[in-house]
Order: sequence, then C-alpha cells, then structure tokens
Amino acid sequence: MNSANSRFIWAAFLIFSAAMVLQARQRNELFPSRSPLQTFPRHINAWSGTDIAIDNDTLQILGAGEFLLRTYRSEESDPDINLFIAYFPSQRAGDTIHSPRHCLPGAGWTPVENTRTMLSMPGHAPFPANRYVIAQGDSRQIVLYWYWAHDRGIANEYWAKFYLVADSLKMNRSDGALVRVMAAMYPNETADAAEQRLLPFTNGILPLLNNYIPR
Repeated sequence: MNSANSRFIWAAFLIFSAAMVLQARQRNELFPSRSPLQTFPRHINAWSGTDIAIDNDTLQILGAGEFLLRTYRSEESDPDINLFIAYFPSQRAGDTIHSPRHCLPGAGWTPVENTRTMLSMPGHAPFPANRYVIAQGDSRQIVLYWYWAHDRGIANEYWAKFYLVADSLKMNRSDGALVRVMAAMYPNETADAAEQRLLPFTNGILPLLNNYIPR
C-alpha cells in the first residue's frame, strides 16, 4: 500500500471515529465562559482594525459558529492585514472547522507554496502553523493559519481531529477554532520576508486567544 493510500485510510478512519465518539457523547457537553469575538481588540500594536461583514451564503457554509473577519491597517502604511477567526462552541452536530486550503482555491486563489513555520509566545511552547503563498493573476498573498483549542496550536487538520476526540473524552468539550492571518506581498518579495512583516501582528494576537477560545 503506498503512502498516499495509507494517509487517506488513516484520515478516513480518524474522521469516522471522531463522528462516532462525538455523537455518543453529545449530552452534557461543557461550554466554558468566554468573551465574544466581536470584543477582540481593534488595536494590535501599530494596527487598527475595521470589521468586514460576512455574507449570509458564506455564513451558511461555515455553519453554527462565531466568526470574526477584520482588516487591520498599520500607521506605517504596510499592506493591510486580514484576520479571520472561526470559533465553534461545539463540533458534535456536524459543524466543524473548514480548512483554508480547501476554501482559498474556491475564492480564485491558487496555492503556489506550502510550508510550515513555528509560532511562539511568552510562557507557551512553540507550535506549528501553516504558511501558504497564494496567487491570483499578478497578485500574491501570504497566509498563516492554525487550529487553536484549549491552549493548543496545531497545523495539521487531522491531528486537530485527533485532539478533538481526545478532548471530548477527557474534558467533555468539542470547542475549537481556526485562526488565519493574511496580507498582500510586495512584488518580488520572498515568503520569508513577508512572514517577518506578519510576525509582529501575529505575535500581538497570540496572547489574546485564550480569552476568546477557552483553555
């Protein structure tokens, strides 16, 4: 059996197991207190944010969660930074986090580079995030995204499913979120240079996440 088939079987088994466990434990799910995403700070270091409305069709696709879509503009005239947070209080009724790697091509953006990077913040172990460079015509954007639940950052969506099951069994909780940060790239700018521009903003939001996505 080749590695592609093995990964497919493992992923299918994991998703099926997750569905069975979550359905079996649907009663008495815990919902910790948290702050609404709309109260997420509008000022992050040198950036000021403006909310973007999400249309009803997109909300229907996203499912029964809470969503924040906001553009942050720097006083230093760097390209705007787009922040998207999708939080699901429960993932036991079929509403689960959608991976950006499936959504971005549907919006007309083509991934041209896909790697991993490590993010860190004081008092927390470094964790991996996905780093994409996407293109549409002559335009390019850099995208960082990761799954965040219970003070844990995960890049791989299948490991996120694994922890979803584990936390449901251990904590009787299935809440979790996706965090995505993206910005336009300058002409001829490298992905490493673009990431360095994003990091001060990204590092600014990391310590805030547990207030809106409970530990």
